[in-house]
Amino acid sequence: MAPDKKRAARCRGTLVFLDETGIFLTPFVRRTWAPSGQTPILRTRTRHHRHLSLIGGITISPRRRHLGWYLHFHANRSIRQEQVIAFLRDLLRHLRGEIFLVWDRLNAHRGKRIRAFLAQRPRLHTDFLPPYAPELNPNEYGWGYLKCNSLANYAPDDLTELKTKTKRALARIQNQQTLLGGFIRATGLPLRITRKR
Repeated sequence: MAPDKKRAARCRGTLVFLDETGIFLTPFVRRTWAPSGQTPILRTRTRHHRHLSLIGGITISPRRRHLGWYLHFHANRSIRQEQVIAFLRDLLRHLRGEIFLVWDRLNAHRGKRIRAFLAQRPRLHTDFLPPYAPELNPNEYGWGYLKCNSLANYAPDDLTELKTKTKRALARIQNQQTLLGGFIRATGLPLRITRKR
């Protein structure tokens, strides 16, 4: 177990895995069922570059009994330090006590503004995942589930429609503790989640 994970367990702090992704108007094409000889056709508009950017933080409560998935949406905007700081501010408002944040080495996580922000928030501690190891971040499995299940073969007309559908799909995922636990177990990290009694 990495030092910050041990510290999180000792201090009964909240462990947070943070990651970002993009969802485009182009549909995620998956195999599907159709009557014999009737190939399904997905009709989509142009403007494939238009997209939603998402920041997600999968949280493990101090007693390891509750999982959460906090999310921010940004339309047609890349994730930069400004968006990361806004997300971290919300986390600090919603979570009590020490917060142990685990994330990758994205430039937006290592810039001057981020370092200055962290320096002024003593209850927010950070640790980097190893380079080129996205499989250790449970958000990656959450994004994969969202795109390959909830949004599979979905061709929205515009970003508003895409955002509405994505928010509804994510709300369903957020309410499923077993599914969130599956994302964490898929990483292979030595984290034990105990269910509420």
